[in-house]
Amino acid sequence: MDEKAYHIPGNDQPSMDTLLNELSHYRRQSERLRKVNDLYGRLAGLLDLPTMIETYSIWLAQYVKHELIGYHNLNRERMHMYCSCHGPRRRQVIEIAENRLRDPEAADRRHLAREDRFFSHTWSFASEGCSGVLVLLRHDSHIRDEDLELIRESLPVLADPLKRALDYEEIFAQARRDPLTGLPNRLVFEERIDCIMEQARRHHHPLTLAALDLDHFKEINDTMGHLRGDEVLQLVADALQEQVRLTDLLVRMGGDEFLVVLPDTDMEAARSLSERLCRAVDSLDIRTGSGRLGISIGLAQWQPGMDRARWMEKADDILYQAKADGRARVAVH
Repeated sequence: MDEKAYHIPGNDQPSMDTLLNELSHYRRQSERLRKVNDLYGRLAGLLDLPTMIETYSIWLAQYVKHELIGYHNLNRERMHMYCSCHGPRRRQVIEIAENRLRDPEAADRRHLAREDRFFSHTWSFASEGCSGVLVLLRHDSHIRDEDLELIRESLPVLADPLKRALDYEEIFAQARRDPLTGLPNRLVFEERIDCIMEQARRHHHPLTLAALDLDHFKEINDTMGHLRGDEVLQLVADALQEQVRLTDLLVRMGGDEFLVVLPDTDMEAARSLSERLCRAVDSLDIRTGSGRLGISIGLAQWQPGMDRARWMEKADDILYQAKADGRARVAVH
């Protein structure tokens, strides 16, 4: 008799191959979950973007070989890369990655490209208020689908810590910026000055401090109001910032008082810069009832053995000598 005649509907059972495939699928899924949980633990407690990108790259290198991981935050224009290459290859890989991260097309979808034997995979991902692009570069081969799935599942784990790091950076930066002028504040000066002095001592480089104070600024506040005074301080800060070098430290210490720390600068070069600062403020052409707004500057060059307090006191004394001599001028030690 035909065996099919005894088949009972509803008693169908999955085949052994189907069961094995499903079991293998769940095992792979469980293993990915274990890996992603490990990443979550590594990122917990980290607050800075460079360490997060490095941690992510080190975690991923266990499973997916790569030469570089890069991240670009589109909202805040913040980019960082972690590269394991060295020498000329490092420069090559970083240039490729930067081009990929700035590619508008990369922000819309996952994108695969090849350049100079490097495959670059790019993903767009976001958390609330924080969108970003991640790029991975590897040499000579693209990524397997299974590894792509692991990266895809890791991105939500990475997104929130990255936002936390960027928020922390913003708060950290705000605490070190003068809210009115945007210049570094006294806290930045306190943090950096000892290191600058130590470098000058160690390498026998000249170091000069310029103490700045506006002339006739009180008249502006008294007769035109503090709102106009704030506008003038912003104009002055912008004018000063345009003259100083990237290596100089221009700080608003409070009120209408500023300091400029001039590394690798002797007295002659410091005087030349200070005279430009005076002209920059004068060119604003701000007039008060007591006279034209200007700036007086006192210069003191640091000497070996001079402590910070004595150095600042010397610059302050010379500043008030400049005011006593007629204001809107540079006085030197």
